[in-house]
Amino acid sequence: MASPQGVTGSTMPRRQLGRHLRDLRNQARMTTRTAAAQLEWSEAKIWRIETGQTSLRSLDVEAMCKVYGAPAELVEPLAALARETKARGWWTSYGDVIPEGFEVYIGLEEAATGLSIYEDGLVPALLQTEDYTRALLEQTVPGLTEAELGRRLRVREARQALLTRADSPLRLQVVLAEAVLTRRIGDDRVLAAQRARLRELAGLDTVRIQVMPGDTGYHAGLESGRFVILDFGVDGSLDRPEPPVVYAETFAGSAYLDKPADYERYRGAFTDISAAASGAP
Repeated sequence: MASPQGVTGSTMPRRQLGRHLRDLRNQARMTTRTAAAQLEWSEAKIWRIETGQTSLRSLDVEAMCKVYGAPAELVEPLAALARETKARGWWTSYGDVIPEGFEVYIGLEEAATGLSIYEDGLVPALLQTEDYTRALLEQTVPGLTEAELGRRLRVREARQALLTRADSPLRLQVVLAEAVLTRRIGDDRVLAAQRARLRELAGLDTVRIQVMPGDTGYHAGLESGRFVILDFGVDGSLDRPEPPVVYAETFAGSAYLDKPADYERYRGAFTDISAAASGAP
């Protein structure tokens, strides 16, 4: 299933709009409490808007711009961005099979221009064969019906289409711990086909896959655990770079890190990991 071209859903517009409005509030030297009082909203609503967790009406944006004393030339671009937050990405049709909260990641992934992934557990979804995904789901989500399994597979296929889309395919750098290649997900046939798929994808000009040998000494991945760095292009609303995001997933939950210091720390870790790894699988 191909991912619809030009549709990134509401994730990125919400994130962009929230950041612009937060900048305007800070420039006006207002606290969230002061802003909420003037707008007759709750502080929680201001926080949700600024962190990109909710869509917004253009009228609300205009009210915020008025309270913050925003330049007149910014009001219409931000109002237009608010209208974009209502857009629905293709993944919203699969809410029944996407883990709670993960639709945020899928929206960011859809909008990204490049991903850098360190994985020490499983083959990343963007690189999985259908049989590998089937075998993994049979172990992690037992009892799925064939219909439910089929919908999960279609989500994976739509995400993987990013690697081969005609317009600016996703740039992907991946470092896999060697154990990922031998971990028993499915039978020998499944594992052999998965390794062949990795070699095939590594042949794409926009994909680089490395392996971290099991006998390698210390490297930053031993402390960081698995993570994804998502890089973006230019924020079209105001023509400035869209800040990157680090997605870190643990057994206890997931975190989205967008502070510059966090990004620099993980970018440095990935550089160290990549330098310690070997070539393609």
